[in-house]
Amino acid sequence: MRIAVVHRDRCHSRKCGTECILYCPRVRTGDETVTIGEDEKAVISEELCVGCGICVKKCPFDAIDIVSLPEELEHATHRYGKNGFALYGLPIPVEGKVTGILGANGIGKSTAVKILSGQLKPNLGESDRETGWEEVLKKYTGTELFDYLQTISQKKLKVAVKPQYIDYIPKVFSGTPAGLLKATDERGKLAEYIEALKLGQILGNDISTLSGGELQRVAIAACLARDADFYFLDEITPFLDIYQRIAVAGLIRELSATHPIVIVEHDLAILDMLADTVHIAYGKPAVFGVITQPKGVRVGINQYLEGYLPEENVRFRQHQVVFEKRAHKAGSERETLFEFPEMTKSFEQFRLDVRGGEIKAGEVLGVVGANGIGKSTFAKLLAGAEIPDGGPLETSITISYKPQYIKADSSDTVEFYLRGRSTAFGTSMYQHDIIEPLSLGPILQSPVDTLSGGELQRVAIAACLSRNADLYILDEPSAHLDVEQRVRITRMFKHHVDGKNAAIMVIDHDIYLVDMISERILVFDGEPGVHGAAKGPFDMRTGMNQFLSQLGVTFRRDRSGRPRINKPGSYLDREQKSNGEYYYYTDDE
Repeated sequence: MRIAVVHRDRCHSRKCGTECILYCPRVRTGDETVTIGEDEKAVISEELCVGCGICVKKCPFDAIDIVSLPEELEHATHRYGKNGFALYGLPIPVEGKVTGILGANGIGKSTAVKILSGQLKPNLGESDRETGWEEVLKKYTGTELFDYLQTISQKKLKVAVKPQYIDYIPKVFSGTPAGLLKATDERGKLAEYIEALKLGQILGNDISTLSGGELQRVAIAACLARDADFYFLDEITPFLDIYQRIAVAGLIRELSATHPIVIVEHDLAILDMLADTVHIAYGKPAVFGVITQPKGVRVGINQYLEGYLPEENVRFRQHQVVFEKRAHKAGSERETLFEFPEMTKSFEQFRLDVRGGEIKAGEVLGVVGANGIGKSTFAKLLAGAEIPDGGPLETSITISYKPQYIKADSSDTVEFYLRGRSTAFGTSMYQHDIIEPLSLGPILQSPVDTLSGGELQRVAIAACLSRNADLYILDEPSAHLDVEQRVRITRMFKHHVDGKNAAIMVIDHDIYLVDMISERILVFDGEPGVHGAAKGPFDMRTGMNQFLSQLGVTFRRDRSGRPRINKPGSYLDREQKSNGEYYYYTDDE
């Protein structure tokens, strides 16, 4: 079976002179059903296409994909128009369980959720005609999804959804968090959620003034407070610190005892802790996606990291993600790049104290701590965006800084935007080191202010690394990135400074990312919103033990080397706490 996908936002038939048509008679343009604006869009006959790949190579805008699929994927669950994205399979919500979906962005997870929530009727791949519910139910007769889909078809299902991109909330709601949450309190649990998520102090603020972490907690509380038959939460962790992530996971687990919940999450540590089963979504982003049958969460995550699904006999990634158990001993002999002095920064209600320390050339330095503890303030002090109490910080090094919250304030194309930040744009080295690892090729001609959250994050990372600097500071680069993208940026960051007289500082709450990327770690503690203290840098074992002991959470590594959160009060949890080993504990030690 072969499918052809033409990305409508990239196809410019008149601009390129319709090169794909000149070389292949199976491609045509001008079909009324796919013409957008003045440009004619290519249409490929999938019945006649032989998969030679000429049109793919000839298209200068990377707008065409030809993919051969296994025969068992003959019938799609849903397809978006002629030569559009195709989804195969659906996750299965289970009463009393948390069902996780793990996969790359653009692979169909949101489409699956729209179907499960009744927002989208599956067309079974027949995009050129109306598909009735009778036909859909006939296909799923005898499956675990039949009763669920029948309830959807009868419009008897009430759904509560926490959207992926919370920055849209202030655009559709004006007022205070108190007003928003009061309208959603259908189960009488709102007071409990406000206390657990520490929302009391911001209830009277204007919602347009909330930070990303505050908006995220308000959105989660609003979703969980509704009285629904089915709950869907799309990315609960962006902008939340590890304390808040675990608090949210506890609320979700409590609700799952009586309601089916489906979550999409890229923080593997939290997904591992929260989900009972996991569906892996694989394929090619924006082309096709396949959702597997449910797997045990430990097995599913390990298979996803390995890139191979033995039950399906499918390898969807050429390399496996490896967590090296003793990777953090390297780099101790590196030369010092920069010594930051002891300093203080005071605001009206918050004070940050920084002990002096050093950053070494060629290293990636991780930074961890709660939200509101001063991590971003410390980054701004180094970058010169904030001035310490004693006067400006004097430094001879140049610093490139990516802030935590990114604004799409430019209508320029991505290519024009990046060309203005690097004279190396267009070279093979820039293509290999920046464009390819961040998968920016397909969006180079897109205006910056039209990008999604994940696309904007990748462009911001590229802009930061494009500048010539001695120290690169990236504040929460993992936000809105999927697991594949997070793995790629860890390799990219290491390569960017390896063997060079430069360093990278990464502030992030994803424990897996911090573990993979860091040689040493800077730990922030104190009272959020009141006082923060920067300590270190420490070696990874010392620093993570100090950080996790404050959190009261222990991590172990299973035999694959992957860190896992121990269940609170379990044998390993008690044993590690008694030994003072909160991290780097393995199943075979």
